[in-house]
This record gives sequence, structure tokens and C-alpha cells, in this order.
Amino acid sequence: MKLVNKDDDRFLWLLKQIIHLCLKALGLLMIIVIIAGVVDVAWTLYQRFAAQPRFILTMNDILLTFGAFMVVLIAIEIFQNIILYLRDDVIHVKIVLATALMAIARKVIILDYDELEAMYIFATGVVLVATGIAYWFVHKLPSKSQSEPLDEPE
Repeated sequence: MKLVNKDDDRFLWLLKQIIHLCLKALGLLMIIVIIAGVVDVAWTLYQRFAAQPRFILTMNDILLTFGAFMVVLIAIEIFQNIILYLRDDVIHVKIVLATALMAIARKVIILDYDELEAMYIFATGVVLVATGIAYWFVHKLPSKSQSEPLDEPE
């Protein structure tokens, strides 16, 4: 049986409240980032379609647009992580790994393979495979162990 000081309890409660306030602020800021990202995607598409020749997208234009879309999707995933943490007070490993996979996939999509060294491309592939394997393992675990509580039960 643990003896817990009441002052420690109050202090930890205060710290937890500060963290929750910061998470709410981050959630609000992430909404602003998501809206700005959507505006950026729309602006990018408008510029590409308005440039000569009109309404023609080159392969480079398509890749840049895909990259812009992926950034917005990653921001939405991060927002979901913030919301889930606020709601459940646990880290959802599966969602964090899914966000990492999306970020790595975005990197793979926008890489300029003519400009990069082979070792960089290989290392990116290793990170992608390792993250995919980690996600697969977490996905196969029972749902109760997919998140880690931040507080230990007393």
C-alpha cells in the first residue's frame, strides 16, 4: 500500500489539468493548420490548372498535389491523436503507427529518385517496412493492449 501525500495529489492534478489545457490549444491550432492545408491544396490545384497549357497536369504537378493532400491527411491524423488522448487519456499506439505510416508514404510519394543517393532510398524503405511490421503486430494484438495507460492504477 502506497502512502500518497495530499500535496503531491494536488500537484499532479494541476499538472494534468495544464497538459489537458495545452492539448485543447493544440487541437484548436491543428484545426487552423488543417484549414490552411486545404486552402493550400485548393490554391495549388488552381495554379496548376491556370498555368499554360490550361487544365493539364504534368507528372510533377500530380506528385506535388499528392504531397499536399498527404500533408493535410497527416494533420487530420495528428488531430485525431490529440482528440483520442483528451478523451481516453491513453496513447493509442495503433493510430500513432498509422500516422507514421502515412507520413512515410507521403515521403516515398514525393521523393525525387534522380536526386537521392541509393543509401537514403534504402534507409527510407527500411523505415517503411519496420513501421509496417510494427503496425501489423499491434493490429494483431487484442484491442485492450493496443493502448498504454499513462497513469498506473493505485
